[in-house]
Amino acid sequence: MPSAEIITIGTEILLGEIVDTNTRYIARVLRGMGVDLFRTITIGDNVERIAESIRNSMKRAEIVITTGGLGPTIDDPTREAVARAAGVELEFREDLWEQVVENISRYGRKPSENQKRQAYAPKGALGIKNPVGTAPCFIVEASVDRPAVELRDDREVELRMQRESVVISLPGVPNEMEHILHESVIPYLQNRFNLNELIKIKILHCAGLGEGLIDEKIADLETLSNPTVGLAAHTGVVDIRIAAKAKNETEADEMIAKIEQDVRERLGDVVFGADADQLEDAALNAVASRGWNLIGLESNLNGLLARKIPHTVSVSSLQSPNLLDFLRAARAESNADVALGIIVNSEDRSADMALITPEGEKTHHVSYGGPPRSLPMWSVNLALDWMRRRTSENAG
Repeated sequence: MPSAEIITIGTEILLGEIVDTNTRYIARVLRGMGVDLFRTITIGDNVERIAESIRNSMKRAEIVITTGGLGPTIDDPTREAVARAAGVELEFREDLWEQVVENISRYGRKPSENQKRQAYAPKGALGIKNPVGTAPCFIVEASVDRPAVELRDDREVELRMQRESVVISLPGVPNEMEHILHESVIPYLQNRFNLNELIKIKILHCAGLGEGLIDEKIADLETLSNPTVGLAAHTGVVDIRIAAKAKNETEADEMIAKIEQDVRERLGDVVFGADADQLEDAALNAVASRGWNLIGLESNLNGLLARKIPHTVSVSSLQSPNLLDFLRAARAESNADVALGIIVNSEDRSADMALITPEGEKTHHVSYGGPPRSLPMWSVNLALDWMRRRTSENAG
C-alpha cells in the first residue's frame, strides 16, 4: 500500500486566524482508500520552506497532497514551491488559462492580468480542472532518490533507490478541495496505485477507568498489525480505536467485530458505546431503562450539566454540605425518581456529587489533578458515568 503525507499551506493557519479542516477531511478519504498517512505538516507562505517540505515528503511517501497557495496573488507560493521541489521550471499552460477565463466568466467578469499566475504550473504537470473555483490544480509525477537501509555482512548499508512520487496540489478553500478530491484525485490514485483495499475504523468509548489502566488490560491487542488498536484519552472518557485494512467492508467488519468482542469481554461495562454514541445518552438510557425519570442539580458549572440533562436546576454558590438536602428538595418538587447533583470546587480542584434513586442515596467526593479549565467537563463526565453504572439494570 502506498503511503501519503499532507502539507497545508498558509500563514493564516499558523497564526490561528483560520482552522485547518482540510487535513482531517483528506486523511479520512485516504483512510477509506487503504492509504497509510504517515505525517501532516503546516507551512507558512514561504516558497523555499514549502519546497523543502515537499522534497522531504517525496522521499518518504509515494503520495504528497498540498492544499492552499494556488490563488492569483504574489503571496500564493505553491506553484513555484512544487516546481522547485520537483526540479523543473514553471510554464504557462494555455489549457489552464482557458479554465481560469471560463470560471471567471461565470461571474460576468474578465480575468485580471495577475490572474494569469494561476495558469502557470510545474513543467510536465497534469492539469486538474476546477469546476467550482478559479484556481486550476495539478499533479506532478516525479522520480526521487529515496534512502533505504540494507543489511550486508551484519552491517547496515544505506542505499539510494529511485522511486516515483506524485505531488497533488489542491485549493485551500474546503468546498473546492473536497469537490476536486472526489471528482478527480480519488480516481487518479485508484488507477495509478491499483488501490483495491479500504481501511475501516470503529471507536469504542470508555468511562470509569483511566487510559493507563485500560492500556494494561488490552496492551497485547495494541501490538497487532491488522487490525490495529490504539487509545486516545479525553476529559473523563477514553476512546479505543480499532482499524482494519481489508479488501471490502464485510471483511473489515468481521475483523473489527472479533477484536471488539475481546475488548468488551475484558473491560465489561467500562465500554459505554461506540462511534457516535455519547456518554450522556448512555447515562440517560440507563435511567430510562428502569422506567425512571430524572432531574439534575448543578452549582459552579455554568450550565454544563443542563446541556447534558434536560431538566437541571442551577444553584449559585451551593456549598458541599448542603448538596444532598437541596437535591432531596429538587427531587421531591419535580416528582422525579432519580436526582443527580454536582458541585465544582475550583479553589481546591475537586467536585462533590450526590445521587438519589429509588434504591437509596449516595455521595461522592473526587479530587482532580489536571488542567483547571477541564475540571467542569471532567466532573460532569465522571458524574454521568457514576449515574450510568448505579442505575443500570445489572448494577450491583
